[in-house]
Order: sequence, then structure tokens, then C-alpha cells
Amino acid sequence: MNKRAVITGIGVVAPGGIGTKAYWQMLTMGRTATRIIQLCDPTPFRSRVGAECDFDPQAAGLTPQEIRRMDRAAQFALVSAREAIADGGLEPGAADPHRVGVSLGSAVGCTMSLEREYAVVSDGGRLWDIDPEYIVPHLYEQFVPSSMAAELAWEAGAEGPAAVVSTGCTSGLDAVGHAADLIGESSAQVVIAGATDAPISPITLASFDAIRATTPRNDDPEHASRPFDRTRNGLVLGEGAAVFVIEELEHALSRDAHIYAEIAGFASRCNAYHMTGLSADGRELAEAIRAALDQARVDPSAVDYINAHGSSTKQNDRHETAAFKRALGEHAYRVPVSSIKSMIGHSLGAIGSLEIAACALAIAHNVIPPTANLHEQDPECDLDYVPVTARDHRTDTVLTVGSGFGGFQSAMVLTAPKGSDT
Repeated sequence: MNKRAVITGIGVVAPGGIGTKAYWQMLTMGRTATRIIQLCDPTPFRSRVGAECDFDPQAAGLTPQEIRRMDRAAQFALVSAREAIADGGLEPGAADPHRVGVSLGSAVGCTMSLEREYAVVSDGGRLWDIDPEYIVPHLYEQFVPSSMAAELAWEAGAEGPAAVVSTGCTSGLDAVGHAADLIGESSAQVVIAGATDAPISPITLASFDAIRATTPRNDDPEHASRPFDRTRNGLVLGEGAAVFVIEELEHALSRDAHIYAEIAGFASRCNAYHMTGLSADGRELAEAIRAALDQARVDPSAVDYINAHGSSTKQNDRHETAAFKRALGEHAYRVPVSSIKSMIGHSLGAIGSLEIAACALAIAHNVIPPTANLHEQDPECDLDYVPVTARDHRTDTVLTVGSGFGGFQSAMVLTAPKGSDT
């Protein structure tokens, strides 16, 4: 029998809220954190809107040495991990270090440092043959994404399995799903798991401009991300991280840990269809949803809330609306759905974990965060998308989904701790 995996600690660095408490407060207030980009000069680009973290690494507790050697994405991950470990009450020696693992998701790794350093060694792109004399000593760590998982392993004293999961925009879901699998197969008792990305840099802005996926609504950045709205016209790039203590249920109970939620089911599929395109019928995402529900032994009618991918592109919003109907049948019209990307943007690989954090907190507080900026619902998106204002609602069973470039489709089912009164 597979071991059961539960969430016992949460740490968050997000636009509009550093730390889990601030993050949840922002979401439930329906406050948006989207603005004109400040991390780099956005004027050359079609889309100049982003969701940035007001993050001071020194104030967050990082040493000058940590700040020097780590990319912004790695800094996010480490700060989030420290909060999660403290929140979970995971004392040193609470578990055999060989039974503590790490599973970290990231879509674009240390993009900001790599782009900055390339600009230096190539003299702003002028030199075809770069000058290695200007290479910083930490460039190799920034080039290899596994360095971020190593940082978390060192922090947690984890000597068990460690991995970086990079499946595009489903990385945050897939990394936590991998952690649950490690628990289930008894490869680990505790896994420090989550995802991080800091992609707001010229190379990423140019890439998304090229495929016209990001919104050109530069004159109204606070309301630029509007999933399921008839007037939506593209996603808003974001950044951030969420990291969890994922723990085998019996181990958590033995140390009387607080349990936010159980990871009851997880599944991933690939549409094998198009690098960036999505089929209109949502068939592959629906299959991932059904498989996750089957693993959780949950009937579709028992789903209390769906955290949608809700990227604010016409293609995605129609695709997952169709997937929910295909997977849940008539219940799709009754279950509340929302997209927090309306408030914190799309942080690529990190967003799946940020959404898991929101789902676990929704279970803990029986509150559904809203879809901000949803005022004119697209007739093709005809479900209950919880517009503008958070909603009090019993949330014992939550479904969260994600879609990623390359055709990745992932779904996870979170359930309230058994016997919980919340």
C-alpha cells in the first residue's frame, strides 16, 4: 500500500506578498500585483506589464555570500524553504537525513544571472567570441539548475533523493507530484518540494513578445491580467516561489505536525500536439484530471473548488473550460473556479506551486480566492469563475491544474485532513 503524502509547511515569495500570511491576505482581498516592469527597461517591448516581487534578499535573511552566489530564483527558493521548514516545525534530526529529499521545479532556471553575465562577457552582445576574463566564479552554478536543488538540500540537511523538475509551466505541479510519489513509494519520509522562477528579463520578454502571448495592455497594468473575461488579450509574466514540507502521513502524525492538506491524487499527460498550441476540446487535460481523481478515489461530484490555470489567453481559457466539462460533466457548472494569475501573473514554472499554496490555504480557511478583473465573462467560458470577490465556501476537496508549453497537462487533487473540522 502506498504511503500518503501531506503538506505540513508552506513558504512563499510572491508578487504583492512576501511570506505565506501576506500572500494569502493579498489573494483573499482580490488585490492585483501587476504593474509596469521595474526589474529591467521594458520600453523596447510590446508588453511592458509584469508581476514583480518586492523582494529585498538582505531583509529576507540572506547573507552577502548567499546573495552573491545565488540567482534571484535561487534566492526565492531558499527564503521560501526556510519559511516552510519553520512553519512545519521540522527540527534538525526530526527525520533520518537519508530519508529527506528535495524536488524543485523551474521552467527557466537562473535566467536573470545568465543573461546579465552574457551581456558582460560579450560586451553587450558586441563580441562573438566572449572574453572569459570577465566570467564570475559562480557562473557554473547559475548555468546548472541542479544547483538550486542543492541549496535546498544543504539548508534542510537532506541526503535523500534530490531533483529539479523542468516541464515548463507545469513544473511547480509536477515537482510536488514527484515529491508525493517519493513519499508514496517509501523513497523518502520528508521532501522539501516546490518551484521557483524569476524570468522577468529582456530575453524572456522578447521571447513572449515574439509569440504574442503577453498582454499589450500597458495603459492599465493593474487590470491587465483578466482570465475568462471577454476583453482578455494575453498573460502577464510574473515571478516568485512556493516551497512545502511534504511528509509521509504517519511521520507527520508521530510528531504532531499541523497538516494543511493531503496530496490525494496527481497525474500528468502530454497532448503531443503543438509546442505552444492547445486542442480546443481539452481532451488531454481532462484525462489528467480523471486520472488524478481516480488516484485520489474521489468522485468528480465531490470537487469543491477548482484552481484553474487561467492564464488570460483566449486559447487556454477555452481549452480548460472544455476540459472541466469533459472531466466533471454537469458538476463542472456547479463547482466554483478561479484563477489567481489575475492577481500575481504567470510565473512560469513557479506558478503551479504558488497555486498549490493557495489551494492548501483555501482548504485551511474555507475561502476561495477570486478571479480579479473578471467583469465581462466570455460566453464561451460559461462556468462559475468567482469574479472579483473572495467567497466563503467549504473546500474539502480541491482540484488544481496546469498547462505548459510542449503540451504538458497536469492535475492534482488536494483534500482536507481526515477528521478535520475546518
